[in-house]
Amino acid sequence: MATRSLTRELALLVLGQVPEQKSASVADLALDSILDQALDTLTQHWRESLDASAAELDQAQQSLLDSELQQGEPGTHDTVRTHLRASLSSAEQVLNGLSASLELPRLLLLGDQEQIRRGAMERVQKVLTQREGIDKRLDQVMEGWRLTRLPRIDRDILRLAVVDLESLRTPAPVAFNEAVELANRYSDEQGRRMINGVLRRFHDAQSKASA
Repeated sequence: MATRSLTRELALLVLGQVPEQKSASVADLALDSILDQALDTLTQHWRESLDASAAELDQAQQSLLDSELQQGEPGTHDTVRTHLRASLSSAEQVLNGLSASLELPRLLLLGDQEQIRRGAMERVQKVLTQREGIDKRLDQVMEGWRLTRLPRIDRDILRLAVVDLESLRTPAPVAFNEAVELANRYSDEQGRRMINGVLRRFHDAQSKASA
């Protein structure tokens, strides 16, 4: 994995441990302890996702039993398929997320650790100092939604992508791809679609404004 991708991923994990209700500075963040907290938080998140997956499987099983009692009444098989798809999607997300979480510490040790840490904390600082303005501009392209309605991790992926586009002058296709890759690891299908769409509208709006 490229150093740039690692810095984004580490920055995402750090941001997830910084409360949104108050301002913070990189100087206040102890990276080692923050990373430990982030991995603990992600582990709890994956555990809850597995519980949700198990609940969907239970619903599918109950729907199958109901269909037998109702002698194949129309619609029952569709319900079963819906629950099974939801369960498989949740399980896939958990497996991908656990793999990413377990791999990150090893990759940090193998890479240029100081460079990665420095790059990650630079991104974190830019998000923290610009967060209010970034959020306002993202809200303007949400099309009927507000940024606050998204899961925290999706909000932070979007914020990091905006920093990439504006402060770090990352080419738009690269910034979009990196954001989607983070969503592949830590979000779900709906989150991936939302992130990709919002970023493209954001970039189009900024391009028009500067034209």
